[in-house]
Amino acid sequence: MDALPDFRVLNPETLDEALAARAQHPDSKPLGGGTDLVVNIRRGILAPSVLIDMNRVKELHAIKVDENSIEIGASVRLTALAQHSDVIAHYPVLAQAAAHIAGPTHRNMGTVGGNLCLDTRCIYYNQSEWWRAANNHCLKTTGSMCHVAPKSRGVCFATYSGDLAPALLTLQAEIDLAGPNGKRTIPLEHLYIGFARQDVPVTETQGDGKFFLSLRPGEIVVAVRAKNTPGLRSAYDKIRIRRSIEYPVAGVAVALKREGDKLTDLRIAFTGTNPRPVLLAGTAELCGGGIDERVIKGLDALVRDQIMPMKTTFTPGHYRRRVAGVLARRLMTRLYES
Repeated sequence: MDALPDFRVLNPETLDEALAARAQHPDSKPLGGGTDLVVNIRRGILAPSVLIDMNRVKELHAIKVDENSIEIGASVRLTALAQHSDVIAHYPVLAQAAAHIAGPTHRNMGTVGGNLCLDTRCIYYNQSEWWRAANNHCLKTTGSMCHVAPKSRGVCFATYSGDLAPALLTLQAEIDLAGPNGKRTIPLEHLYIGFARQDVPVTETQGDGKFFLSLRPGEIVVAVRAKNTPGLRSAYDKIRIRRSIEYPVAGVAVALKREGDKLTDLRIAFTGTNPRPVLLAGTAELCGGGIDERVIKGLDALVRDQIMPMKTTFTPGHYRRRVAGVLARRLMTRLYES
């Protein structure tokens, strides 16, 4: 890896101080565990002149959880979330997603906010500076085309791979943001705008693999919140080339309710496939009966229409879509029968 460029590190102790630092240094980056950001800096992908260390802001470290609701501060470590007994008991999909992230040392450093805002990646973009320079830069850095999808007409197809987002999407979570214009709360689903459609221009509400978050200039993630749904069963799993460190070929979160022999609620979300985490649309139409051939075929059709993965170093895109569908079907069946 290349040597790190010069930068300053600021250490605010309150959220107001952190926001003031962001406003004073527009090109700054918030620093949590640094497991993604520092690697990108070392690879020459990013070169911020200022890093704002968020770890001393105590108000961002709380986990408030019971059987009714959960609130998680942006600076909570992934290990703390994965091992929290009440999270395991009441929100198993979230604890399992946290436990699946990278390896133990990464989870000890990485934060909830960092994983939710994880940079998108592809087989071209996430190489060293000298490698990218030798092969011409891509659309996501300083180039003008996507080398993974060269006929994409200026659209970047880099993939979102965070694990917490799909789990929280099945819980219908909201996210608290703070910036120069105050605080706001939005549905977590609205944070992600990476659609990567070739026929639609990039806007503030629909982006691609380069513009994949709806954060406004200077905004910081404060916390993420969700309410529990009585009787909801949930789980998370993913397929990856190696059991630790590796990003997912596909990751799937499933939450459902069963009343008698009827499936009454079904929520499925994916990561590692599109430029955003995908909360599968149309699953309500699969409810009303048991898990039969109609439900299986319906789920396969929804995955086929909404999951659009690109190739990776190890796998073609159609393989990843197939893996995503099979993983979703297995989790759904297991939760229904448990």
